[in-house]
Amino acid sequence: MGKSTIAAALSLTLAARGEKVLALDADPDANLAAALGMPLELQKKILPISRQIELIEERTGVKLEEYGRVFKLNPEVGDVAERFAINWRGVDVLVLGAAQVGGGGCACPENSFIRALVTDLVLYKNETLVMDMEAGVEHLGRATSCGVDVMLVVVEPGQRSIDCAATVTRMAGEIGIKRLIYIGNKVTSTADADFVAAALGAPLSAVVPYSEAIRIADRHGLSAYDAAAAGTVLSGPIEAILGVISV
Repeated sequence: MGKSTIAAALSLTLAARGEKVLALDADPDANLAAALGMPLELQKKILPISRQIELIEERTGVKLEEYGRVFKLNPEVGDVAERFAINWRGVDVLVLGAAQVGGGGCACPENSFIRALVTDLVLYKNETLVMDMEAGVEHLGRATSCGVDVMLVVVEPGQRSIDCAATVTRMAGEIGIKRLIYIGNKVTSTADADFVAAALGAPLSAVVPYSEAIRIADRHGLSAYDAAAAGTVLSGPIEAILGVISV
């Protein structure tokens, strides 16, 4: 919940300041729209890009159920965000989803289409892109990484989260993402924050304390950005993150 909560709060804050924002949910367990506080009836209108079968077939030049397929690795994707994003409070929301077919690994039309779309959004669109990713960099490649201004790594004070953050850091370095900042999440004490920073060998740019208010906001389908108590908890860390990013 932490990374989606932070991605949503950043998106809404930037949109409120007049920036053109695209929030891209690249986590197969998609919940960014909910974290933005988008009403359920509007969320139901979102069709993940990976399920746009006719579009993928048209642009890649192959039927998805065919075997021995030869398909375009650079399909046309420039109009996808404009056609399929759902706007909520000034934020355009687009959900990637995951390939649904058996054996749908990296070399399938769905994932090639998604990779081309991410590359287009990162490198060529003139707007602020906030991308909520799963714990990795699977949607990014070496060419795409040059368009990433900064990657936020959200880390909780536990060894599994630390190990995951270390893996993300290594993977990001391998594709050339040079600027990473670390956010402590669900931190209950100074000792928690010190533990995370020491384990990572890097300072924390912001710390989000454990908050019952954020948990309750999520339970009721509200954005933590909007819920009074939760928003108060988040406001300091979000300003800190934006301050570091803008440097």
